[in-house]
Amino acid sequence: MSYQVFAQVYDAIMDETLYDRWGEFVDSQFQNKSPKLLELACGTGALAVALSKRGYDVTGLDLSENMLSLAYERARKEEVALPLIEADMMDLSEIGQFEAVTCFSDSLCYMPDEEAVYKVFQQVYNVLTDGGKFLFDVHSIYQTDTVFPGYMFNDQSEDISFLWTSYAGEKEHSVEHDLTFFVYDEESDNYMRYDETHNERTYPLEQYKNMLSKAGFSSIEVSADFGDAEITNESPRWFFVCTK
Repeated sequence: MSYQVFAQVYDAIMDETLYDRWGEFVDSQFQNKSPKLLELACGTGALAVALSKRGYDVTGLDLSENMLSLAYERARKEEVALPLIEADMMDLSEIGQFEAVTCFSDSLCYMPDEEAVYKVFQQVYNVLTDGGKFLFDVHSIYQTDTVFPGYMFNDQSEDISFLWTSYAGEKEHSVEHDLTFFVYDEESDNYMRYDETHNERTYPLEQYKNMLSKAGFSSIEVSADFGDAEITNESPRWFFVCTK
């Protein structure tokens, strides 16, 4: 899938109102401050650009060169200064220090196992300045075990149609998303088909807390609904604020 096609597809399936919600969540932790902020798994740069426009000094980091190319183009079009780093978030040893680190859109759920998640927590702790904060979200167990299995969503526009089906994964608290896109191609005057499979996994809340404590974080706060609600048994996503 070309960069341009991927950008079309990503924008088509992403609820853009979420960027404001994540931005407000970050704002709630840094009132009247504009910290130096590292966004992990920045992808196409949509949230990084949005945070930059909210006044944060943002650096975006992603493992994918293709994603960073899209982020660069987005920042250029939006006339936003956005330093970008191609790196694995399991190794942040040479990227400097930050007052805040974020990792949203359930990006940590794409890590292959608990060991990898813990390694990210260690790396984030190391790059944070004293008193710095790590903000992230993950799927809840209710979301992976109850909501996603059998979930289907279909949508279409003039240029893009997509089919999304989710299944229970082989590992505990994991899920598999099968995505099929039909994207209109002007040159051939036909719709081109693209297929992708995404695997995600989460862990019990206490397991996340234990890993964060082991990594060194002194304060760990968890909420639901972008920090606006207490966690319940049916909260779809957990939001963390961890202080070094």
